[in-house]
Amino acid sequence: MKARSVFSMIALLTCTLCGLVSPAAQAQSSAPAATAAPAPGSCPSLLNRTFKKLQDESEQSLCQYAGKVVVVVNTASYCGFTDQYKGLEELYAKYEDKGLVVLGFPSNDFAQEPDENKKIADFCYNTYGVKFPMFSKTSVVGASANPLYLALAQATGKKPGWNFFKYVLDRNGNVVASFASPVGPTDRKFVGEIEKLLAAS
Repeated sequence: MKARSVFSMIALLTCTLCGLVSPAAQAQSSAPAATAAPAPGSCPSLLNRTFKKLQDESEQSLCQYAGKVVVVVNTASYCGFTDQYKGLEELYAKYEDKGLVVLGFPSNDFAQEPDENKKIADFCYNTYGVKFPMFSKTSVVGASANPLYLALAQATGKKPGWNFFKYVLDRNGNVVASFASPVGPTDRKFVGEIEKLLAAS
């Protein structure tokens, strides 16, 4: 327990310093050219992928989230922004019935998620009550980034610079915004974007 506490304190300082960006860069909106809405029952190309579930590594198709507003976020257990799990879960609980889903992708790309999948899953649930979908630990930047993150970076021209970088997809599976790590789940601009997309038909 002491080792984890010391690790967390060091990670908190490192993450906070590395995650600091100018206010203008904290909320990054990207609006790629709009594409036509997919036919009913079809799966948008960005979501037409399969990943292993964090808890039991069973295969999960992201097509099940077609038609929803989607927040894609890379996570870590030892980061100064780890408390955003709480806000993300609260956001998911509040808007799930209106069509929101949060998809979490643990990553050690920034050296702050050394744990294995089961330990990550236990930490997320026991510490923050996370119930939104989480997937197996993966890479989100560089040549080894998973196919979803490669596609998101290509579509927006932006890639995670740290843990808890957020992409927002509309109901048609288009990336419409991205938000830097310091922009938390309760940020007015972030929440406003979610509410706007949920209200759209």
